Amino acid sequence: MAIKLKNSRNIGRMIIILVLAICSAGMMLTYWWTSDELDEYVPARADTESILASLSDNLSAGNYIMDKDVYGDIDVLDMQEEYYAFGLLRKYMDCAVFDEDGELLTSGVDSKRAERLKDEETDYYAFRVEYTFSGGGEISGIQVSGSALTPEQEYDLETRFLESAGSYYYMDEQSISNETIIYGMTQESLTEYMSTIDFPEPGAWDIMYTNFHSRFMTFFLIIAASALLLPFVKVVGERKGKIFRAPFEAALIGIFIALGCADACGNMVYHTIKGGLIRTPIYTLNTAADIVVNFLVWMAVAALIFWSFTCLRSIFTMRRSYWRERTLTVRVIRWIKGDSSFAKEVREFFRGQYDALLHLDFRSRTNRKLLKLVIVNFVILVIISCFWFYGIFALILYSVLLFLFLRKYMGDLQKKYSLLLQSTNQLADGRLDVPIEGDMGLFNPVKDELKKIQAGFKKAVDEEVKNERMKTELVTNVSHDLRTPLTAIITYIDLLKNEKDEEKQKEYIEVLERKSLRLKVLIEDLFEISKAASKSVTMHFMKVDIVDLLKQVGLENDSKIKNANLEFRWKLPDYKLVMWLDSEKTYRIFENLIVNITKYAMPHTRVYIEMKELENEIQISMKNVSADELNFNVDEITDRFVRGDSSRNTEGSGLGLAIAKSFVELQHGRLKISTEADLFKADIMLPKTDPPEETENLQSDPI
Repeated sequence: MAIKLKNSRNIGRMIIILVLAICSAGMMLTYWWTSDELDEYVPARADTESILASLSDNLSAGNYIMDKDVYGDIDVLDMQEEYYAFGLLRKYMDCAVFDEDGELLTSGVDSKRAERLKDEETDYYAFRVEYTFSGGGEISGIQVSGSALTPEQEYDLETRFLESAGSYYYMDEQSISNETIIYGMTQESLTEYMSTIDFPEPGAWDIMYTNFHSRFMTFFLIIAASALLLPFVKVVGERKGKIFRAPFEAALIGIFIALGCADACGNMVYHTIKGGLIRTPIYTLNTAADIVVNFLVWMAVAALIFWSFTCLRSIFTMRRSYWRERTLTVRVIRWIKGDSSFAKEVREFFRGQYDALLHLDFRSRTNRKLLKLVIVNFVILVIISCFWFYGIFALILYSVLLFLFLRKYMGDLQKKYSLLLQSTNQLADGRLDVPIEGDMGLFNPVKDELKKIQAGFKKAVDEEVKNERMKTELVTNVSHDLRTPLTAIITYIDLLKNEKDEEKQKEYIEVLERKSLRLKVLIEDLFEISKAASKSVTMHFMKVDIVDLLKQVGLENDSKIKNANLEFRWKLPDYKLVMWLDSEKTYRIFENLIVNITKYAMPHTRVYIEMKELENEIQISMKNVSADELNFNVDEITDRFVRGDSSRNTEGSGLGLAIAKSFVELQHGRLKISTEADLFKADIMLPKTDPPEETENLQSDPI
């Protein structure tokens, strides 16, 4: 059974090879027809009508030249090539220009010749053509006649001359009007002119004027039909080898290559006919070699066609599955849609490029520069491409200039990058005071960002230095403020132990009580400011008449005001100002500021307290004259343990203004301290807000 199947396959292969060989041999047998067609084409190119038709462009140029000769304003340099070409033709013909009345305008033409040219019925000329121009400078008629032409040939030539004259590029510039230009060529002149024309032997390109391409397409279709129909012959069977399972795209490429072989095969046929394909010392060997080469080439072309269509035949047998299994396009699409990591990277890449194009920001300076460069480069390449062959030299020159420009640009870019890198290194080394200067071109946005980073780092460093200094001062001040009452307490306790006098004991106990209360106040203030700094203060907002609250604080501290020998001037609204505030914290704000005034204001001076209602907030201003010189930093006076008297001779914790500021900010307000000479001013700004939601902070109070 296996032997029988093998024999059947061999027979099928032999039949296919035989079919391809017969078709190849058939194409070789058509060489005689092609040779005869080439021989017939040579005299056809040299007939009288073809020669006269080739004069159309020269005569169109002659109309312009003869008209300008009449009026003496022709510029030979402007149309040098056409002028000399018409001059050579003019030796073999009579020609003249006439006006609308038939009067001769051309000088140097005798009247007898002019009358012969005007005579439309004369048989003197073998070829005569008459151009008539209207007053608008347009061709109103063309008449071709002559003893050497048939009526059909005259009509064909009139059509050809009319097309040429209408499309001649000097027509838009000429001013020929109300004129008739006539050309005449005798039989003798025509014969002499034809003898000067050298017609070359037909070349390989002349194959296109034969029926070779029609025979090639017949050969192609026969092979294609054989590939599609032979499998229906039981002996041949269907070709199922791997070679015939090529993708759809490969089969199409094979068909296009086979069709493209037509010109190459035509060239081979021409050289075979002319005996120039293969040359050997012995003629018989030459002929045999030509036959072998031609047969092998046709067999190769036939095999390519047969293979391509055999691969495509599976379309009819596999149907829908063919496009899924035998097309590279579908495979690539399935691969791209697959789960492989590389496919995902490819998808992400193209998706990223697509998104980049969609969101291209032309407000960016870099994008605008790149777009300008692309447009300029495109325009230059378009201009260069218009010069065809000479454009190659322009392209070489453009490439050299582009290289020099890019080299200079990249050099500048490297210098600016080095400058940017130097600035970055300085910043990394902590040299925050070194200015980042210089034009960095493309990197200017980066330079601006570096300046911001430098300013941010410098500010952060300054803040850190300030915090470290404040921490040191904090420890010192807390130690001093806590040690002073504690030392006094310890001292008076020792005195109390040894004191027998009851009056003295009572006096010491009063001092101990006073120092203990001061220590208590200091510790409470420490807790208060600590809670405020950590945002762990619970706020209880309610409706508060801030005018009445400020008056209450003033009354309760009246004794301190009198003891300080100060005169308070109140300028408050005569109506209620109800706001949502924490009454306890607001009271503490006013109290701390008034107490601060009683401590540091100059005795026997006036203190001004004013309240204003603005559109969105309430402003409370407190102004007094300081007893001591105001030499402190107003930006630091509200920090913890910072006091107006650097010697710390007055009683207090140094936390009053810091607590006041924290309580103001917790109520979304602002506390601003300003000085002018010895004038001290505190401005409180409290916003008019809606009732806030009361929140309980459950964090533990930090120490």
